[in-house]
Amino acid sequence: MFEKLDVFCKRLEEINQKLCDPSVLADTAQYTSLLKESSSITPIVEKYRQYRGALQQEADALEMLSENDKELHELAQEELSQARSDIEIFTEELKLLLLPKDPNDERSVIVEIRGGAGGEEAALFSAVLYRMYSMYAESRRWQTELLNVNETELGGFKEISFMIHGEGAYSRLKYESGVHRVQRVPETETQGRIHTSTATVAVLPEVDDVEIEINPKDLQIDTFRSSGAGGQHINKTSSAIRITHLPTGMVVECQDERSQYKNKDKAMKVLRSRLYEQEQQKQDAEVAAQRKSQVGTGDRSERIRTYNYPQGRITDHRIGLTLYRLDDLLNGDLDQVIDPLITADRAEQLRESTEEE
Repeated sequence: MFEKLDVFCKRLEEINQKLCDPSVLADTAQYTSLLKESSSITPIVEKYRQYRGALQQEADALEMLSENDKELHELAQEELSQARSDIEIFTEELKLLLLPKDPNDERSVIVEIRGGAGGEEAALFSAVLYRMYSMYAESRRWQTELLNVNETELGGFKEISFMIHGEGAYSRLKYESGVHRVQRVPETETQGRIHTSTATVAVLPEVDDVEIEINPKDLQIDTFRSSGAGGQHINKTSSAIRITHLPTGMVVECQDERSQYKNKDKAMKVLRSRLYEQEQQKQDAEVAAQRKSQVGTGDRSERIRTYNYPQGRITDHRIGLTLYRLDDLLNGDLDQVIDPLITADRAEQLRESTEEE
């Protein structure tokens, strides 16, 4: 571990020197890349310096204890105790900082929500989830962009896809992929009985054009008239786009924009992200086969969370977390669930890395 930390220290020095080089300052791409690398390395190097400072404090305290000055002994003992406590804390913090990071963590995301079991009630719950994620994005000053929506007459969504633009969006929202279950008295129910419905959420990292190559010959592109509730342009122009990726059979639709070209561009973004996720899942399956447990981006068929309205309760089944703050969650306070998920995931990674050693 410490050899790796020394390498980081040297690399940060190299980066700082390059950032002062006029030729690097003139190269925007290289300058931006070096700044990004510096921001990822700096917390590790700073923590390592704190660790080395604690080691020096321990050495100084031991030296003081070896002297015959009784007055200094009590002070030295306190410093020794503090130094060893700090060393233990900094060591654990460094282990966490050195855990491999998900390369997609800093990306923006595409979120797809689909109504599952429960018919109209599932569609209404999909709308609730969309509002929850929109409010969460707003609280973090991320931008939300609608891609495609299939709305029901009662204002629910059979399906909705949207982008959330923001640095680090994937690092937090990736834990939302899976089946979300709701228990409540539906708006469509007249007898006051509690029903259980579900909606599925898929969170895909946004990918650049160059990362996923798509052969135009592999695409079947169809246009059709937009459909849905309201809007003057609805059913008047064939601006909606449906793209079928022939090798995989994957179908993407986009009808939110009036422009056919804008809809095609958005649909291609979704297609690239889905193809990228498909490839990632193949790789993750190989890794997951070697892991005993995984909190991260689970299979989207896995039931991950239950929203119980009568009791105001949220239960995240992956980590056994139960909270009675349903209203806060639905109003965008997702951090109360996401933070414990991140902690659990890191703890699992740390346990596995320790076992491998």
